[in-house]
Amino acid sequence: MRSYEVRAKTFGRRWRGLDPDEVYAYLRQLADELDRVRHEESLARTEAERIRQGLRQWHSRHARCFFVEPDRSSPARTPNHGAW
Repeated sequence: MRSYEVRAKTFGRRWRGLDPDEVYAYLRQLADELDRVRHEESLARTEAERIRQGLRQWHSRHARCFFVEPDRSSPARTPNHGAW
């Protein structure tokens, strides 16, 4: 349901029944809330797309980067300090 649909809704007037002013005030409040929620949804979708794009770029830059496990069978190399 869209906010404009809520705003356009009308009710019949009865001698006994709901107060039309209260009904329309509630519908306006509901429509405003729908607008707010849809706006927040749009912001969230935009942010999610920005994050997806960033991840794609990161993946493209690092697709050929591989972690090489150190060879544990050979003795660990230690720097030769002070020897020329």
